[in-house]
Amino acid sequence: MRLQLVIAAAAMGIALPAQTAPTPAKAPTGYTDTPLIPGSKWRVHDDTRPRPSVITPGTFSTPDAPGKPPSDAVVLFDGKNLDAWRTATGEPAKWKVENGYLEVVPGAGSIMTRAEFGDSQLHIEWRAPSPPKGDSQGRGNSGIFLMGLYETQVLDCYHNLTYADGQAGAVYGQSPPLVNACRPPGEWQTYDIVYTAPRFKDGKIDVPGFVTTFHNGVIVQNHTQILGATEHRAVPKLVVHDPKGPLMLQDHHDPVRYRNIWIRPLGEVQSFISRPR
Repeated sequence: MRLQLVIAAAAMGIALPAQTAPTPAKAPTGYTDTPLIPGSKWRVHDDTRPRPSVITPGTFSTPDAPGKPPSDAVVLFDGKNLDAWRTATGEPAKWKVENGYLEVVPGAGSIMTRAEFGDSQLHIEWRAPSPPKGDSQGRGNSGIFLMGLYETQVLDCYHNLTYADGQAGAVYGQSPPLVNACRPPGEWQTYDIVYTAPRFKDGKIDVPGFVTTFHNGVIVQNHTQILGATEHRAVPKLVVHDPKGPLMLQDHHDPVRYRNIWIRPLGEVQSFISRPR
């Protein structure tokens, strides 16, 4: 429309005022005169507070294909090889890899990551054998050991009765899952685990560790305190350890499958942990 007006005005010898771009509103991105947040060095809406990093979120898996991890995740298994994994003695992992998944080779031993992790967000997908064999703890049994010490149980608990603190999603031997969210054997299942490692001082726990677990999108551990290293038929054991350790997958002599394993380290040690008062 303006072009038409310009042409018509030029033909009649009329000058039109110059068009100027609208001035954008300048909203504040933060403030420097607000009160300090209690226990923090930052003010409310502090303009100088570092902004979160920008990442690309991942995608959801389907029954036929794993999703994509977030852009800042450490990929531990993408369906191709076991380069990120080793045996307890440091040798290459000997589990089977095919069709985009890895499978426990009974008797080959547990495997653990070459890298070590502390506070973290872990995503892992697993599938119990189908048709199922055995019952109770003898049916689709494996385990995910945070720092090689603290087990989240993997077990086919679909119409399979076992003890409460040994069910899928349990902190093994310590805390049963809030609900049984198992899918039938042969279907892929997901764990999303948020882990805060314990801190030690003078050979004792200074700040306890905690775990929050989602099983197939359902919360089954809600900021559950970890009482100690996993034991069988015994109370959890205190093990003083470094701030980081390997992730371990258990060989419990059942051909459980895993896929789409990734982990996101959650900041530097002690960066956001406060001691209870």
